[in-house]
Amino acid sequence: MSATPNRLAGTAFVSVDGVSYMVAGDFEYSPSTVSRETLAGMDTVHGFSEKPTAGHISATLRDSGGLSVASLNAMDNVTVVAELANGKTIVGRNMWTVETQTSKAADATIEVKWEGLSVTEQ
Repeated sequence: MSATPNRLAGTAFVSVDGVSYMVAGDFEYSPSTVSRETLAGMDTVHGFSEKPTAGHISATLRDSGGLSVASLNAMDNVTVVAELANGKTIVGRNMWTVETQTSKAADATIEVKWEGLSVTEQ
């Protein structure tokens, strides 16, 4: 539970395998395990299809002097933990980075997305 119960948003703290990273913004997560698509025919809606999907955690990190972009790209089988302003703790286990991580010199940020089979809210 959050120490200030009226605070719902605004802060996020992220660590990967116990190493903390500066979060510049745009934190998001999804514990979803399936993706559904409506199957509509010309006569009516017939139902839906369902496919498995990986959970994800993503954030825009600050590229501090000690951060290695290559080390972000190499992440595999890591545990990602995020503590949010509303008191939730998000845990992703056995995660890997997806997409390409690029450091932007104008504001020293890197967009990172981890995917995996288990993302939980506590």
